[in-house]
Amino acid sequence: MNCEEIKQKIGIRTVLESFGLFPVKENGKTGFYFALDREEKIPSLSVDFIKNQAFDFGTGKSYDIISIVQLMNRCSVSDALTHLKTFDFSIPLNKANAENSEAICYEIVRITEVRHPALIQYLQSRKVAEQKHLVREVRYKMKGRKYFGVGFFNNSDGLEIRNLYSKTCLGKKDVTIILSENRTVNEIAVFEGFFDYLTYLNLEKTDDSACDFLILNSTAMLFKAEEKLCEYDKILLFLDNDANGRSVTTKIRSQYKNVEDCSLLYRDYEDLNAWFCNDQKIL
Repeated sequence: MNCEEIKQKIGIRTVLESFGLFPVKENGKTGFYFALDREEKIPSLSVDFIKNQAFDFGTGKSYDIISIVQLMNRCSVSDALTHLKTFDFSIPLNKANAENSEAICYEIVRITEVRHPALIQYLQSRKVAEQKHLVREVRYKMKGRKYFGVGFFNNSDGLEIRNLYSKTCLGKKDVTIILSENRTVNEIAVFEGFFDYLTYLNLEKTDDSACDFLILNSTAMLFKAEEKLCEYDKILLFLDNDANGRSVTTKIRSQYKNVEDCSLLYRDYEDLNAWFCNDQKIL
């Protein structure tokens, strides 16, 4: 079976799922994923499920199922073909696309402390391994395939899942609000993602935080916490230095009093964690 024949037999969504990659948003015919070759906050990979092709708006590169396998496995075309020949060819491509446009079902197999070497190494690469007791190792299944990642609970018991290759949420999307047992000031620190929250704890160098915390888990979830933010005398913002982060910063500053934009600390970086990984500075 040659390249063109394989491209007609296997859906691009199926190939992406085999690497634990799922769309951040989709409409059945197209979907947006996070980039294949870098971490990002806003998905830039547009996938056309009908044409079986993908386009990365960040780099201008186009992908088919073969080049995706080449990139993910760092292999040659022949090795990619060998890998793809292990897929199930019994389901016609158009039927597979129709079935995959339905809601994704999942099963959580096990939740434990983080033990897998790959996940520990991932936390180390983000310079937050000291905080691994605040996250969990989550093993789960989607459409018969097994996956695992670093999990962080939100207020609806949903799990934000991260690993080197994927970013998804199991269960209901929501914010995470963490109330300090030793709060000495009526303040709350706001972060977009839990890696920035873990980074902040590294910078504080203490388990006895003086303030509460709000992790949005997505800027779209701000509405879930708008009422809660009214309870605080001061709001500290540690949001990303991108369009979404700046938009949310502007919105919060317009709605609440005594808001401090702490992103100036890492103004030359995308977010707090990126700054910390590069500079290793201490407040």
